[in-house]
Order: sequence, then C-alpha cells, then structure tokens
Amino acid sequence: MTRSTAALAAALSLLLPLGQPLLLASTAALATAALVLSPEAAQALGAEDYVREGVKKRKSGDSQEAIADFNQALEIDPQNARAYFERGFAKRWMGDYKGAIDDYNKAIEIDPANAVFFNNRGFAKQLLVGEKGADLYLLTQEAIADYTSAISIDSQFALAYSNRGAAKAALADYQGAIDDFSKMVAIDPRNPVAYSNRGLAKGRSGDAEGACKDFMRAIDLGDTYALALFHGNCDQSAQD
Repeated sequence: MTRSTAALAAALSLLLPLGQPLLLASTAALATAALVLSPEAAQALGAEDYVREGVKKRKSGDSQEAIADFNQALEIDPQNARAYFERGFAKRWMGDYKGAIDDYNKAIEIDPANAVFFNNRGFAKQLLVGEKGADLYLLTQEAIADYTSAISIDSQFALAYSNRGAAKAALADYQGAIDDFSKMVAIDPRNPVAYSNRGLAKGRSGDAEGACKDFMRAIDLGDTYALALFHGNCDQSAQD
C-alpha cells in the first residue's frame, strides 16, 4: 500500500452522520413509537444496518462480503448516498477503479455537497491512470477538478489539497503543487507528509535549498521516508 493510499484510507474511514436520535420520554413511548414507524423509515434503518455491517467487513479486509452488504442496502434504499460511497471505496480497494468511479458518481448525484465524495472520485481517477490505454493528462485534469470541487465545499480539507498537489506535480505544474502542499502545511503544520511532498515539488522546480529545508522539517516530525529523500538529494547541499 502506498503512503498516499494509506493516508487516504485513514481519512476516509470516518462514517457519514446518521442523523440526530429521537428523544423519547419513556420505554413505553419507545415501544409505541416503534409500532408507528412508516415503511420508508423502517427501510432506511435497514439500509443503514447493512451499510454499518459492510463497513465493518471492509475494515477487516473482506471487501467482497462488504460489497454484498452495500448491495443489500441499495436494494432497500436506492437513494442511499453513503451506501454508494462505501461500495465505491470497497471496489477501489479491490482494484476496480472504474466501478468505484461509477459508484462515486451516484453518491455525488444524490449528495453533491459532500467534499469526501469528490475527493475519493478524484483519487480513483488518478489510480485509473495506471491502467492500459488510460489518458494520463485527461484523467489527471479530471482528478484536479474533483479535488477543486472538494476544496470549494470544504476549504480546510487538507487531504484534498495534498491530492491536488500530487496531481499537479504529475503534470509538471510544480509551482501549483507547491502552493497546494503549502496550504496543507498551513492547515496541518505537524504533518510530515506535507513537508516531504512539498520538498519533492521544490526539488523538481529547481529549488534545492527549499527542498532540503522541507525534508529536514519532515525528518524532525518523524518521517523516515524524508530521511531517505534528504540523503539522496541534500548531502552535498548540507556540506555546502
């Protein structure tokens, strides 16, 4: 698993809110309320139960069984954006990037104000770049557009800045990448990955001194990967 994939997995393990609980005066009232639930409400609860079970299975590494649970949730509630999102997440882990994008498309269609949906779709598009016949430029541009949408929804979404910076670097837009990694540093100043990535972008842009400073800061924050980057690129600069 790559560092960016691991970071993404950690960030997206958060569940979407399920809504506020109904406060009832007594257990008798609770029993009465249960009897008068509408079929639609009962279906929605059943769908969320399947989603929760699917998430547990995905986290335990059983993506195929997780997908089966998300399928059940969508049979009950075809407008459950979270079920589409989680199914897309499981498909991405299985390497089905096109399937993941299709599910993220549905999630975004239902809930177009969710920044995480856009971020995940952008990341799946970047992963799709590695497949035979994929158009690197077009898919990367589409990924950048998704990250930009995520940021427009949540201006403090550090991971979206990081992912957009990596996409820009892939297109040799190193200054754009540096700007995005700098935004991530501003939001999360103790994240060593932000400094390592910005250091790489600075190095590719010709700013060797700035790159080495970022690698050193990442090392101070405990990034062993940055240590390798420093020794591979900065020994001579440090001696100078």
